[in-house]
Amino acid sequence: MTNQVERRLDVQRDPAALAKRVAGWMIAILKDRKHSRVSLSGGSTPRALYELLASEPFADQMPWRRVSLFWGDERFVGHDHPDSNYRMARIAMLDKVPIPSENVCPVPIAGSPEEAAQQYERTLKKAYGAETLAPGRPLFDIMLLGLGADGHTASLLPGQPILAEHQRWVCAVTQGRPETRISLTYPAINSSRHVAFLVAGHEKTDILRRLKAGDRNLPAAGVKPEGELVCFADIAAAGNLHDQRTV
Repeated sequence: MTNQVERRLDVQRDPAALAKRVAGWMIAILKDRKHSRVSLSGGSTPRALYELLASEPFADQMPWRRVSLFWGDERFVGHDHPDSNYRMARIAMLDKVPIPSENVCPVPIAGSPEEAAQQYERTLKKAYGAETLAPGRPLFDIMLLGLGADGHTASLLPGQPILAEHQRWVCAVTQGRPETRISLTYPAINSSRHVAFLVAGHEKTDILRRLKAGDRNLPAAGVKPEGELVCFADIAAAGNLHDQRTV
């Protein structure tokens, strides 16, 4: 993957405006594509986006039947567990929109975490149509990501072996958090046509500032997609970065 990437900062007045901005951005990208692959994120900010996409006028504008949905990471819990990213997206959006069930591809939770990671990697490779990621042919059209207060994104957690993984597309993350997680790796995340960080709240001001300053100790700094990278933030998160539009 290329080491050069344009990183834009797009600041909105509050989380509601942020969600509306991202919904419009997604629809503009997806509306004319024959079929698209989108990777979803967990968290409260994405939940507001999903609820908006399931409501009018956005629900009618999204090409649901021409979109396949995946997840950037997932806690290794049942799909009906309150902590499940899939469950959150299902309740907020999927149960309310006409997306075919075969187009929804949650992280499996059967077997061991390692077996689940291997199974999800096979699912991604089948969707991609190849065993190896090729430059100029992104795996995802849109990748939605959060930004943790410790600089993590997806489940690329500080100090964990997954940060050094450059071959596999999906790994189990068994340490660094109380619960085991399954996460996409840098190769899979960076094989994206458009990446959006969704960042809201005063508690994210410092980590967003560090990301802008180029702090390479942050796992999120390793996100360098083939195409566009936009950090959508509200004013509370942007702080004094408000008038600076490049991250």
